Amino acid sequence: MRTRTWLKRQLVSKELDKQFDAIEKPVGSMGYDPWGFNRDTNKIAAAIFSPLFRRYFRVETTGIERVPATGPVLLVANHSGQLPIDGVLIGFSMATRQVNPRLPRAMVERFFGTVPFLGNLLNQMGGVLGDPVNCASMLDQGEAVIVFPEGVRGSGKPWGKRYQLQHFGEGFVHLAMKYKAPIIPIGVIGCEETIPSLTSLRPLAKLLGLPYVPVCLPAVLPAKVHIHYGEPIVFADDDADESEIGARARIVKNAIDSLLREGLTARKSIFF
Repeated sequence: MRTRTWLKRQLVSKELDKQFDAIEKPVGSMGYDPWGFNRDTNKIAAAIFSPLFRRYFRVETTGIERVPATGPVLLVANHSGQLPIDGVLIGFSMATRQVNPRLPRAMVERFFGTVPFLGNLLNQMGGVLGDPVNCASMLDQGEAVIVFPEGVRGSGKPWGKRYQLQHFGEGFVHLAMKYKAPIIPIGVIGCEETIPSLTSLRPLAKLLGLPYVPVCLPAVLPAKVHIHYGEPIVFADDDADESEIGARARIVKNAIDSLLREGLTARKSIFF
């Protein structure tokens, strides 16, 4: 607690402090919500991450105004880059947008919760174990939730499969229907190039209990990142069978793929 107070005093500007306080978040008297979110931790993380967002990755967004100002919403994006950099960038872009900023929650892989200190830190920053029950609770609270239906299949894919969407889980469609949450498809371009991987050492990953062990440079490259927010997709809460649920998941997947194709065509350079 004392360390966090000292870090906040040293790192968080008055402007950032005021900006994050203006974002409505139901927290208790100790500053936490039931899933571990902490407002001051987010302020400190934002202060530390801001130079990376603005100067290292030089993030540009398009269509961010399409995300509703309030109410439950699913931010569904492609996943890449070996590390969850894309989720952090999406969250930061939403938290710092000029009009109606929001602090979204991100569904994170179970593995991260097992890493000492990291799991607790991710919880404080808004990450929630990627479980349908948790996601449902977030939507019921009117949260904006970041979801990566590809999971580790997307984040751990090698360079040869860059910008090729992997198999999509379909659970997010059920949740979008039940909670009447619009889906915002998101195409993230640039994270594929931050940590390009040639392959994954599967035997070693299995031995260590990791989702994958990439063969890559021990560095995060300063690729320029573009985040493209698409038009909202709304599905009726009807009696759709599993084949229809699959078709709806493909609609979202195709929307993300279109955002990626358009963004890659428009991109002039990986690093500029």
